[in-house]
Amino acid sequence: MFRFGAVLAMAVWAALPLRAGPVSDAVQGVISDQISAFLVDDIDRAFSFASPGLRDHFGMAGRFGEMVKNGYPMVWRPGDVRFLQLDGDGKARRQIVEISDRAGRPFRLEYEMIETEEGWRIDAVRFLPVPPPMT
Repeated sequence: MFRFGAVLAMAVWAALPLRAGPVSDAVQGVISDQISAFLVDDIDRAFSFASPGLRDHFGMAGRFGEMVKNGYPMVWRPGDVRFLQLDGDGKARRQIVEISDRAGRPFRLEYEMIETEEGWRIDAVRFLPVPPPMT
């Protein structure tokens, strides 16, 4: 009887969704806030979520905004956004994000995040292959 109860408890525990931790919440919050800023064309605010290195590279919020608008239109005007796994440790993390454009086409992006004095910031974003749909 004890063994059955222990197995049942483990099965219920395994079925529960993973709880986000403070780092996960902070990282996802920065990405969400940047996307929200793009949605209302607040490029200065969106630029503030970039790492100091990215801000130095682009120099001006307008240049950064044009790069996102032309190179990452699904981030500029997303359809659905879903956070997947978060990897890494210390002051560097990688957040996988599944995002669709307004036409419903799926994309998978890896956000490289670094912890700065200002909090978590986006240091780079790259495209990942989108897995084929389950049949």
